[in-house]
Amino acid sequence: MSARKKIPKKRSSVSALPHTQSKGSAAAGNILKLPPHLVFRKELSLLVWKPHGILNEAIVNEIVAFIETAERRALKPFNRFTDLSAPALDAVDLNFKFVFQVALFRRISAGPKPPVKSAFYVTSPAASHYAKLHAMLTDYSPLDVSVHTDLAAAAEWLGVPVEALMVP
Repeated sequence: MSARKKIPKKRSSVSALPHTQSKGSAAAGNILKLPPHLVFRKELSLLVWKPHGILNEAIVNEIVAFIETAERRALKPFNRFTDLSAPALDAVDLNFKFVFQVALFRRISAGPKPPVKSAFYVTSPAASHYAKLHAMLTDYSPLDVSVHTDLAAAAEWLGVPVEALMVP
């Protein structure tokens, strides 16, 4: 069973991933529409996601499917930043089995690709628990996952300015 864990209260953008390429498609078909609360910083090769509401399996599956498509179409690898802070995120409704399956899937699908960094910013024990589990399960893969409780530290680890981690 999943355990819904409340996150203490603390605050969407739809854009396009313009640097993608798909075989046999016209230039207009190369645009990949981003899911809600996600932006792509082309100049930094950085995907920034700040989920809202309750983080559940359906939302995670949507983002994983999007990342898989974006990785296949991208001309170069891109790093990721996930902001799991309140107040945008109200609760986490995931379980070990699901996070294990997602991490295993991502681990398998990531190799033999170039390494990418994926930083998680967490402000609650629930978010921290699942982000650390994901980091542990993807260790020794091309996915270099790091969990941070300080936004500036996450930005420094990714090599980007803190402002780049904000989702309008």
